[in-house]
Amino acid sequence: MSLSSLDPVPFVDLSWEHQTLKADLLGAVSSVLDRNDFVLGKAVAEFEANFAIACGAGHGVGVGCGTDAISLGLIACGIGAGDEVILPANTFVATLIGVLHSGATPVFVDCDLETALMDLAAAEAAITPYTRAILPVHLYGQMVSPKRLLELATAHDLLIFEDAAQAHLAAREGHQAGSVGTGAAFSFYPSKNLGGVGDGGMVTTASELVAQTVRSLRNYGATRKYYHTESAGINSRLDTLQAAVLSLKLDYLPDWNRRRYELANYYNEQIKPLADYGIEPIRNDSCEGHVYHLYVVRLTEACPLSRHQIQQGLAQAGIQTGIHYPTPCHLQPAFQFLGYQPGQFPYAEALSETIISLPMYPGLQPAQIDRVAAALHQQLSETLPVTEPCY
Repeated sequence: MSLSSLDPVPFVDLSWEHQTLKADLLGAVSSVLDRNDFVLGKAVAEFEANFAIACGAGHGVGVGCGTDAISLGLIACGIGAGDEVILPANTFVATLIGVLHSGATPVFVDCDLETALMDLAAAEAAITPYTRAILPVHLYGQMVSPKRLLELATAHDLLIFEDAAQAHLAAREGHQAGSVGTGAAFSFYPSKNLGGVGDGGMVTTASELVAQTVRSLRNYGATRKYYHTESAGINSRLDTLQAAVLSLKLDYLPDWNRRRYELANYYNEQIKPLADYGIEPIRNDSCEGHVYHLYVVRLTEACPLSRHQIQQGLAQAGIQTGIHYPTPCHLQPAFQFLGYQPGQFPYAEALSETIISLPMYPGLQPAQIDRVAAALHQQLSETLPVTEPCY
């Protein structure tokens, strides 16, 4: 039987968790329907408190999406016009948009080629008298070093605001994502490690003042009904129905994250023989603290095939893949006004051309990973020249 004749291997399959939890999820939704508290209802407050505790943060404030969590969180931390915020070039565009919506000026820096995380030495070199904050992106489920972040921020009097949209309950060096800086942003997009059944986000913070300000900003700038104290206020409230779903799923998240880590280790074992073909996983410097929102490999110069060829070959074998992300923020057409040019961030640009995200979700089976590895091996081995034996 050929690989292409087997059942497809989806990039992400949410049906396994929703089918398993279906009765409980319907019960949680039904409770909201019975209470009719659809906006800022009981489930929102409960989920905010429980998620903040899980992250080791003092406060959680639910908002409409992860992008709003960044912009409103930065505003609540006092960041705005005239302030520079340092962020990596290789991130989803929502990170950049969140900074722009806060009114601050984004300043890009490059990343580490092997971990894809923000290069903190480059970040330090980018500091100017106008730099107020550093915005590390905990990419693919792995945190930027909290120890080095805190040292950098302390040395230069910078505020840390984390983009933890891909790092629910990630940990490193004794810190949890969402508890390192003054504030942090999370996304609950359905495919996240903790995902809703629609959009949603949260700001976590140790500061009661920041939390109170975000609560006001998300609700038209009002501290109470019809009394508005924040001119930057918008309508960005985490739906009560989403909070009920997320609160239920939160109980399962530690186990799901552990499963992702186990699957990533199994991937590593199966893909290790492909190093000679130029296939290398993004390096994990966080041990079990990496929650593997994505499992990403990069193609080195030793790879005989292009990324497009490899993705085509895997697709023919019924295996879905992704690219996170194919165009760095500084090269996106919409943001050319920022003045960046090709070649300024060589590692971010190199990764954008050579990374492939392979299937990863807690319901993935080792046999499916075997298929991915076998398809890669078959495709790559067929490209090597056949040599005559020596006698």
